[in-house]
Formats: sequence, C-alpha cells, structure tokens
Amino acid sequence: MSPEETYRLLFQPRSIAVIGASANPLKPGGRVFKNISDSGYTGDLWPVNPKADEIMGIKAYPDIRELPHAPELALISIPAGGVLDALNALAEKGTKAVIILTAGFGEKGEEGKALEQKFLEIAGQNEMVIIGPNCSGFLTPVYAGKFAGIIPQLKPGSIDFISGSGATVDYVMEQAVLRGLKFSHVVNLGNSIQQGVEDIVEIMDESHTSESSKIILIYMEAVNKPQKLLKHVRSLIGKGCTFIGVKSGTTAAGAKAAASHTGAMASSDHAVQALFEKAGIIRVKSKFELIEATCALVSMKKLPEGRRACVITDAGGPGVMLTDELNRHGITLPSLSQNTIQKLNAVLPPQASLENPIDCLPSRNGEQVKEIFRILGEEESLNLDFAFFLSGNSGMSDNGELYDAVLQAQTSCPIPILPVFSSATTCMELLEKVKARGALYFNDEVLAGRAVANLVNRPKADSSESNLSHYDKAAIEKVLEGQNEVLIPEKVEAVLQAAGFNLPPQIEITSELEISAACQKIGYPIAMKVIGPLHKSDVGGVKVGIKDLTQAEDAWKELMKIPGAEGTLIQKMVTGVEVILGVSREQDFGHLVMFGLGGIYTEVLKDVKFALAPLSLNEAHEMIRGIRSYPILEGVRGEPGVSVKMLADNLVRLSRLVSDFPQIQEMDLNPLKGIGEDLYAVDARIILD
Repeated sequence: MSPEETYRLLFQPRSIAVIGASANPLKPGGRVFKNISDSGYTGDLWPVNPKADEIMGIKAYPDIRELPHAPELALISIPAGGVLDALNALAEKGTKAVIILTAGFGEKGEEGKALEQKFLEIAGQNEMVIIGPNCSGFLTPVYAGKFAGIIPQLKPGSIDFISGSGATVDYVMEQAVLRGLKFSHVVNLGNSIQQGVEDIVEIMDESHTSESSKIILIYMEAVNKPQKLLKHVRSLIGKGCTFIGVKSGTTAAGAKAAASHTGAMASSDHAVQALFEKAGIIRVKSKFELIEATCALVSMKKLPEGRRACVITDAGGPGVMLTDELNRHGITLPSLSQNTIQKLNAVLPPQASLENPIDCLPSRNGEQVKEIFRILGEEESLNLDFAFFLSGNSGMSDNGELYDAVLQAQTSCPIPILPVFSSATTCMELLEKVKARGALYFNDEVLAGRAVANLVNRPKADSSESNLSHYDKAAIEKVLEGQNEVLIPEKVEAVLQAAGFNLPPQIEITSELEISAACQKIGYPIAMKVIGPLHKSDVGGVKVGIKDLTQAEDAWKELMKIPGAEGTLIQKMVTGVEVILGVSREQDFGHLVMFGLGGIYTEVLKDVKFALAPLSLNEAHEMIRGIRSYPILEGVRGEPGVSVKMLADNLVRLSRLVSDFPQIQEMDLNPLKGIGEDLYAVDARIILD
C-alpha cells in the first residue's frame, strides 16, 4: 500500500467501524464512539456490539461480518482475548487500516508479544496497516478517534503531534491548549508493532501538500528506524517544516565491551543526539520545553536566522534574568544607536533606562509601548532579529491597554515580538481575552529566552558533499580484502596512507638487532610503542622522548616484557596539540564519528562531540567548534594551535572511509597531533567485523 493511500485511510477514512462500541462513555469503546460522533464525522460510522441494536441513535451490528461492506478504518476496543478474532474478521471483510486501542499485549510479556506477531502475520498477508496495540488513538480534522484525555478543537494545517506515548499526548495537549496552541493531527502509536513514529513521518512526507502542517512535534521512547527518520525529516524540512522533539530513555545503562576509546565512550543517546542533529530536529528535554519552543515558533511565525535581540521590560529583575539566559545561549543584545535613544527619551520618563534592555518603568502605558515598537521597527540600523516584552501588573496603568498595544505591535512591527505576561492571578481575565484573540504569550522570561535559544541554535541539516584529494578507495579496498577483527599495524598504516592521512616517519621492528638501523633512519628523538596490545598506554606500552641508542635498547627490553608484545613501532616524535578522531558503528544508526581532545585524557575529560557519518565540511566544523576546549585548538598563552581547516578535512576523510567500508566496526586516530597544518596520525587502531 502506498504512503498516500495509507495516509488517506488513517487520517481521512470514508467509513469507520468501532469494534466494541458502547453506549457507556466511561468505557473506551463507548468513549471513542462518542468522540467520533460528536466531532462531526461525516462518513459512515458503524458500531459493532453483539448486545446492542443501536448506539447513540446509530444502528449497531452484532458481528464484523454483518457490516454493509468493509470499513476503510476499524478501531478495536474489546478485551484482549478477542482482538485476534476481530482482526481476522476485518481481514476477511477487506479492511486495510486498523487502530488497536486494547492493551494487554507486548507490554505485559512474552505471551502478549507472541500475539502481536500473529497480528503482524495477518497484516502482512492482507496488506493491512496496524496502529498500536495499547494506544489511545488518532485525532484529525476529519474524526476524533481517541478514547482518553483531552479532545481539543482541531485546526487544519496548524500543529501535528506524533507520539509513542498516549499519556504524553494528553499531558502535552493539556498544557499546550492552555497556552493557546492549536493542533491539526495528533497520533498515538502505543506499542508500535508495525507503525512507529518514523513510519508516520514517512507517510506525512509522501502525502505532504502546501496545506499540510508546518510544525511537527514528536515524542519517542525508542528509535527503531533511524535511517528512515533521517530521510523523511530532512525531506519535510526541505518542504518548509520544523521538527521539535523529545527522545526519552537517555540514561538507560547500556554497557558494552569496546576495544576503542570511541566505542567505549559512545552511547545510544549519543547516536540519537547525532541523528537528531543530522536530521535537523530541535531536541528538547521535557514536555514543557516542547510547548515553550512551539509557542516561540508560532509567535515568531518563522525560524529566526540571527541572534540579535532587544528586551523591553517594566522591571529590572526580569530583564536581567532574561539577559543572562540569552547570553548563556550566545544571543546578543546590541547597543541602541543615539538616534534611537533620543527618540525613546521623548516617549519615556527621565528615570527610564534607555539601553538594551529598555526599562520603561512600572508606570508604562499602552501608548508608550506602541511608540517603543514603532521606533524600534523604524531603526533599520539595529537589524534586530526579535524582541521580548516583559510585563507584570504594577497597578499604575491599564494592563488591558498594554496587552492591546503589544498584540497590535506584533502585527505592525517588522520585528517578531515575544510577550512575557507574568501576572497570572491579578490579570487572569485580561489574559483569557488575549488567548481568546488567538494570541500566545509566555509566563516566564527565562523559559521564553531558552525557547527562543532552542530555535536560534537549532541543528541545520547539511547534505553537501566534500571533495577529497589523495583518497584512493581502490587501494583501501585492496588492503582490507579478507581482513577481520583487529587490523595489524602494517595494514593500518596502509589504510591511512591510502585515505590521505599524514603519518609520521615510522618503522616496525620485531628484533632487537633492528633497533640501531631503524633509529638512525628515523632520527632522534623517537617514540617506541609496543605492537600487540590494543590499549598501549594502559599497559605501559609507550615510551617517548628517546634521545639515543642506549635509551632505545632499554625501552625495547621493557616493552617486550609486556604480555602479548610482538614487536615495537619506532616513530618520529611529533609535538603540538593532541586530538582524537574516532568511529564506532552503532547498529542501524550507522557510524558515529567522535572528535575531542586526544591522548590519555580523552575518556577522563570526555570533552567530545559526536556526529553521524558521512560528514560535510560544515558538519565537521560544527563538531570542532562544539567542544569546550576549542580555544586550546586555536592556541593559548603563546602556544601554537592547529589548523581547524585541516582538522575538518581529517574528520570528513575519516567519515568517508567508514561510509565506504562499513565493515569497519571501530577506529581511533588517537592522537592526531601537530602544529598548524602539519597534523599527523601518531597512533591508530582499526577493528573490523
């Protein structure tokens, strides 16, 4: 079945049967039937109940097989023991879309999971789409097929919400509707045995039109099809949509035995974060952050492209707190021009502060607010991206006029305005009138600032490709042919050279008799590293700063005492900044690329960033700038730094390598070391399947 047809059956069915419909609205079947009927559904609506002749004035049918014809959509709300028979009967009838509201399956144990597998077999044999089980249903502008929680008035083209949790749907909508947000489609998927969040996103992508929602919220407890999510989120973003999402379950223990530093440090949540960033999903942590970010987006009407803000307040404290929050997220408050200050001075009392933030004092009134926004809107030199208006109830002017002035300015001022109205008790009736006009406002200035920061600092999907010189795919393929598990140093070196990485001069030796010639050829000072053990530093397998043959011979003797030692690598000493570039393959997500400070402190400091391969140059630069230690890379206290351009090239090169050769399970370049553009892969390990 095509995604377009699936969309029509699930969201715009021409006929609906409710299996287990009841006249009792306290039962799930009764509640969902009443909700569909009350929502004004205009298609054929058939209740199925063997004990009723009619329900809510609509003829009831005792059995699915006695329905006039196959319903396009069926909602099942009967005891768990009868669901399999009902699904079989619907398949025989020819129904192609089913929402199973009933709980008591996979979430309860193995017996329930076995039943779910039987559901999937029926669906597969009959080209049937199944939602659930254990879900609360769908809300669409066509029908309200949901049995639990709030049933808000829906507005086509407003906000779509796709969730793996029914309770989360209800909790979010309760708060969102209170704030004045409108929804178009609300989807709860329950156990998601066939259709998950990723699948619904695909359906919405393939069915997208100019009338479709442009804001899509998602709540996920598991990411089972990451590549599908990545593909269709990026496609919808390209069509003008914005995604804001929560992925819970981030702290679940997932210990694994990893041979590389990258593998040891990578977690499932790192993979999720990297996926969201690559897709362009704005990730938030809670339902309240989800609502705040959505309110900010709806208020601003489009995503902000800049980070220059103006704050207008009637009290100093809130203005300071908002300014602090904005600064924490890299949003600046530019100084006002003298021309602007002079104009504001003519409007506000002498005691007002005319810097940015503008403190217009508790005596402010509606006319003054209108003038403030008129002046700011006319000052093109300010180049403001958005403005906040903070107000309480001072009792010194009419807050109704004040709110009117702000709402009018939202329409007339070219700068997006985000109002923060804090007097929830004393101005309750006035604020209800604000919401009745379809306007949005914030209750808290810090939360408002954080919401806007989430939009400003959103990840931006980048699919651009980078051209790499000195990258020989055929040569790499030849080296890796027939190899598995831990790659020997000689082949690691060959892979790195073919991929275009710089290597310091080095020679591998397996006999003490080879030391003198090797050291003479490399030139002192040298480093000696044991061959064999993976984690050389952990077993004392690295000797550095060796200045003569005597020290080299002594180092050989010590290194060869290490269990598993097979020889040593003699390498020219490299000075400079140390970083780590690494890769770990994370199941269906693909390869997770890591970047951070290198050497022995990698796992101690954990100052690293992750991204999904393959990387564009822009993504590589974002990774590099994203670590806390970024200033060290530029050079501090007279110490030379490294070329960020070359670091980015190496990251892109590494991501291309693992994308071209997915048999690479884990890989570390630790450290990549040097000064300026002279960067060398000093130590490396590659682990294959």
